Amino acid sequence: MNYSDFLERHRGKKTAVCGVGVSNLPLIRLLRAHGFEVEARDRKSAEALGEAGRELQRLGVPLVSGDGYLDGIDADFIYRSPGIRPDMPGFLEAAARGAVLTSEMEAFFEVCPARIIAVTGSEGKTTTSTVTARILERAGRRVFLGGNIGTPLLDRVPEMTEGDVCVVELSSFQLMTMTRCADTAIVTNVTPNHLDVHRSMDEYIEAKKRVFLAQTKNDRVVLNLDNEITRSFADEAAGEVKFFSLKRPVENGAYFDGEWLVSVSHGAERKVVRAEEVRVPGMHNVANYLAAICALDGEVDLSAVADEARVFGGVEHRIEFVRELHGVRYYNDSIASSPTRTIAGLRSFKEKVVLIAGGYDKHIPFEPLARELPEHVAALVLVGATADKIETAARAVGGCPPIVRAESFEDAVLKAKSLAEPRGVVLLSPACASFDLFRNFEERGNLFKSIVCGLG
Repeated sequence: MNYSDFLERHRGKKTAVCGVGVSNLPLIRLLRAHGFEVEARDRKSAEALGEAGRELQRLGVPLVSGDGYLDGIDADFIYRSPGIRPDMPGFLEAAARGAVLTSEMEAFFEVCPARIIAVTGSEGKTTTSTVTARILERAGRRVFLGGNIGTPLLDRVPEMTEGDVCVVELSSFQLMTMTRCADTAIVTNVTPNHLDVHRSMDEYIEAKKRVFLAQTKNDRVVLNLDNEITRSFADEAAGEVKFFSLKRPVENGAYFDGEWLVSVSHGAERKVVRAEEVRVPGMHNVANYLAAICALDGEVDLSAVADEARVFGGVEHRIEFVRELHGVRYYNDSIASSPTRTIAGLRSFKEKVVLIAGGYDKHIPFEPLARELPEHVAALVLVGATADKIETAARAVGGCPPIVRAESFEDAVLKAKSLAEPRGVVLLSPACASFDLFRNFEERGNLFKSIVCGLG
C-alpha cells in the first residue's frame, strides 16, 4: 500500500484514535488535514491533557474521556496508543463489529517506501538506534530516525524515497500486534521488563519476536549471542542471522576480542575500532556498537563506525555526565528503568558509586541487582514506591552497602551528595520506571540535573 492508498481508505470512514500521545497527535493532525472524521479517546480529560487537549478543540476533534473511554467505539478504524493493550474489551467488541484495530507504527510499516532497520530489546534500543542512524548519516545516507525514541514517522512518509533509510526503535507494546517486519531487525537483548503490563514473560518474549518473524530469506536479523533468549531466536529466523558478542568470537556478525570491536562477514574478519576509543562509557555501549556493525555490514564502509564511535558522547539520560562538584562527578542514568539496565550502568564505573534508586514497581525481581551492590555501590539512597522491595533484596545479600531512605526525590539527591567522597560518583540509575513520581523518565532525569546544577 502506498501513502495515497492509506489516505484514501479513510475517506468516508470514521476513525477513533485511542490514547492522545506523542505518536497519535500527529496522526490526528494528518487525518483532520485531509478532512476525515476523527474522534479522540483518552482516560484524561481535555483539561488534564493540557495543550494536546486544546489542540483537539482547535482541530474540531471530539474527545471521549474518563474510565469508560474505550466503551462503545463505533469507528471503522481504531488506532491504539502503544501503552494500551490490544485485547481491551472495548477493542474486542469493536473488532467483532468489523472495525480495523491498528496503530500509527503498523500503518507506517505498511506505507513506508524506504528501507527499514528496526531496533528492539529490553535495554540499549535508543542508543543502538541513534548510533545506527548517525553512522548512516556519516556515510552520506538520508536517514529518518523515529518510533519509540519519541519521533512519529507516519506523517513524514511523503518526504521519503526508496533510497532513504528509516531507523525505527520499537517497544514490546508497539510490536504486540505487528504483522509486518523490518528489512533488518536488531534485538539487543531480552530480560524481564514491563511485567506490570505484559501478562507473562512469555508474552513479552513473543512480542519481541514479531520484529523479525515475518521476514523473508532476503532480510537480516541481528541477535545478541550472549543473551540466552535472543540466541534462541535464530532458530525461527527466515533470513540471514548475524550474532554479536562481548564474550566470544562469532562466525558471522561482530564481537569484542578484548581490545577491538571486530566485524566478521561470513568468516572474513576486520578490526573496526578499539573499545577504549568508544567515547560513550560502558561495555553495554560496546555491545550496542557491535549490533550496529552487524546491521550495517554491506550498507556502509565500517570506517564510518569508527569515526562515529570516537565522537558520539551518548544520548541524554543514559549515563549522562551532569557536572563535577567538589571532586564528585554526577551522572544521570534516568533511562535505567529495570534492574538489568542499572547493573550495566554500575559496571560502567571503575569506582564504587553512591546510587540513587527506586520508583514505580514493574514487578521485576531486584535480587540480581542486589548481588551487584557489594562490588559496585558505596552507599544506596532509596526513594519511591519500590524502596522497601529494593532494601529487602539488598539486605538479604552479604556485604550490603549502607542504605539511606529519602523522603522526596530532592532529598535523595541531597543525601547522595552528603554521602559521596571526593573523587567519587553519584549515579541516578533507578532500576524502576518513573510513574510513581513523574510523567516519564525524561522528567525525572531533568529534575535530577536541575537539582545537581543548583548544588553549591
